[in-house]
Amino acid sequence: MTNEDTLRLFFALPCPPEQAAAICEWRDKQGLGGRPVPAANLHMTLAFLGAQPESDLEAIRQLAADIDSPDFELVLNRLITLSKGFVCLAPTEAPPALLHLAASLAERLVALGLALDSRPYLPHMTLTRQAARMIQGAAASFSWKAERFVLYQSQNTPDGVRYRELGSWPLRASETT
Repeated sequence: MTNEDTLRLFFALPCPPEQAAAICEWRDKQGLGGRPVPAANLHMTLAFLGAQPESDLEAIRQLAADIDSPDFELVLNRLITLSKGFVCLAPTEAPPALLHLAASLAERLVALGLALDSRPYLPHMTLTRQAARMIQGAAASFSWKAERFVLYQSQNTPDGVRYRELGSWPLRASETT
């Protein structure tokens, strides 16, 4: 299989443009160091698939179409640093619907025969890469209603990594009483 035959894929919650701009404006004032993630690339990964044969794309899209999960409010209000200097925004408490969505995707991807990361799911949004220092603690609070999830292809370009949307699926509107 050649590189032309594979796609580097992941499922994620897209960050709305107005939130991405606010997050980047806040981040840039924090002196976090490292390489900032462009606003257009801000997202919360649900499942990283890695390099997959292009021939599997339709099966991957179909399994996403079969997901039934409610929408939810996502609140990111905590700074964490992961290995390799990834400074991230994370929720203090992950919404149960977020954890359900990530688990549903993982379960279906494994059933399709894909090998996923064995580490437990840790919801986070990467703000910078290769930061020289560990940063942990409270952050400004950013929130939005997660109403869809997306399959992205990660593409290396001369201008850096870009994410191309290959599919989008709605989350079910929550019942209000």
